[in-house]
Amino acid sequence: MSNRKPKVLATRHFPPDVEARLAANFDAVLNPEDRLYDGPGLAAASAGCDGIMCAAGEALTAETIAALPASVRIIATFSVGYEHVDVAAATKRGIAVSNTPDVLTDATADITLLCLLGAARRAHEGTTMLRTRNWVGWNPNQLTGVHVTGKRLGILGMGRIGQAVAERARAFRMQIHYSNRSRLAPELEKGAIFHTNADEMLPHSDFLSINAPMTPATRKWVNAERIARLPQGAVIVNTARGGVVDDEALIAALKSGRIASAGLDVFDGEPKIHPGYYDIENAFLLPHMGSATVETRNAMGFKALDNLEAFLLRKEVPPDLVRAS
Repeated sequence: MSNRKPKVLATRHFPPDVEARLAANFDAVLNPEDRLYDGPGLAAASAGCDGIMCAAGEALTAETIAALPASVRIIATFSVGYEHVDVAAATKRGIAVSNTPDVLTDATADITLLCLLGAARRAHEGTTMLRTRNWVGWNPNQLTGVHVTGKRLGILGMGRIGQAVAERARAFRMQIHYSNRSRLAPELEKGAIFHTNADEMLPHSDFLSINAPMTPATRKWVNAERIARLPQGAVIVNTARGGVVDDEALIAALKSGRIASAGLDVFDGEPKIHPGYYDIENAFLLPHMGSATVETRNAMGFKALDNLEAFLLRKEVPPDLVRAS
């Protein structure tokens, strides 16, 4: 009987505690330089590997998956979203795909409130004023922003993260409106107002928080038509997926003042974001930091390892198996 440890390629430089467990339980091929693999490079690096531990932003397309060696039997992504992996192509080849759900809720909800407050209270302009040494002292009209407490918050997508955002917003006495594929039970709704049609929620949203997954139906959902349905001077926050927002429409609304400000942690095509955002003072921008706490990134890594260990060491179905739709 062979005592060979299954071989796993780590495509990125993961947190130290995650890599330590990976190396303890597998023949780990690590990436301490955090170099980025293209498709052919990934296929070459995974030669002889039983599994791949990848991360968001790495395009495991059908072409790349087709080029993987026959030894690869599982792809465990260090992320909740898995749109970067062609699950159908992997399934066709008999390769299992897993993700890391249910560990990002609090960290992402926290960053949503940071984006909401940062946008509403003109935090970018304030910090820029200080760091460029242009603050000459307080005056009655300086950096007046949008009041948060008591306002109406519309949430698109009321899953775990959306519910956690609502819980935090209640501390500001915000009135919660939401739209979801299905209505929540009363004990989860907690007085929030449900809108079957998300478009009908928009006029009731002084703040709009995007917490929906990226799907064909949500692609560029925040467009010019829907922005026009929001109250004048609304604030838009996106910590879900960049592609849910039509960048051209949002940038135009920010420039015109139709939208008072935006707080964005995700971008379409990131890290190459729309250049129009760079010169807009009323955009509070973060570089996809939603899960960036030590505790959360470790939890993500341990989830990915739970899947790898179940599948490769115990011959079990991964607990977070993603199925092709």
